[in-house]
Amino acid sequence: MLHKLAIQIFACFLAILLGIFAIGALLTGPAPSAVGSLSVDFPVESIQIPVANGSTVYGWLSYGIPGGSVVLLIHSMRSNRLEMLSRARFLRSQGYTVLLIDLHAHGETMGNRITFGLRESESVTASVAFLRETFPHERIGAIGASLGAAAIVLAKQDLKLHAVILESLHPTIEEAIDNRLKLHFGQYGSVLLPLMLAQLSFYLGVPVDELSPITHINHLNSPLLFISGTNDAHTTKSETERLFSAANSPKELWIVPGAGHFNMHSYIGKEYEKQVSAFLSKYLRPQVNN
Repeated sequence: MLHKLAIQIFACFLAILLGIFAIGALLTGPAPSAVGSLSVDFPVESIQIPVANGSTVYGWLSYGIPGGSVVLLIHSMRSNRLEMLSRARFLRSQGYTVLLIDLHAHGETMGNRITFGLRESESVTASVAFLRETFPHERIGAIGASLGAAAIVLAKQDLKLHAVILESLHPTIEEAIDNRLKLHFGQYGSVLLPLMLAQLSFYLGVPVDELSPITHINHLNSPLLFISGTNDAHTTKSETERLFSAANSPKELWIVPGAGHFNMHSYIGKEYEKQVSAFLSKYLRPQVNN
């Protein structure tokens, strides 16, 4: 009887381990999606940008006013460039040229695994290099949401951007995963954290510290605007404040009342446009503000 019970306990434990391992594979699995085409009211040029690792970043380029500066728009996890379309329309209406991209393993950009900013940062680096070559006399800014923000911060070289907006960015990968485990499993979800982190390190082949923006944020020598929500359970207000404190100046922090971990432009609308426009204009169009 005891022998049978021991076998059942072992089988149950093994099933749990296999289930957790499957979650890790699912978590890092790619998120390909068809992007489709846009209506004639927002003309774009389809762009393919070569990456140093041999892959290709797919995106859309929409031209603004010459001399009006350029903004790179980078979506969140398991999304694609369409997520940033409303931002692109608003910025384009102000004369900015905009580039919307699909990150590594997202949308139409190929990749075997989502890497929480590691390989996605290569998509960002290649896109910035493309913009610098295509628009050599323009100032360049970037807006990244969640994973898109992490991809900016985790870039292995200083992107030398003139303005950067980081939305809903986690300080450490440990906190990002722990918060999500708690959302799905309650406070007991934290028990699974060591196993999830070990899986990430195994699947991606790097120490988890390399995936934490707070250890890289002071390498980003650009004016920064951090945006987060008071009701964001994925990245809390205190986590955002800690990340903000670790960043170099000049920097600004905007905590949006009532906002969660979702599209800030959709949530706050005109106020988002006001805040973002003021920040970008200050650094991308300094001659206008003098």
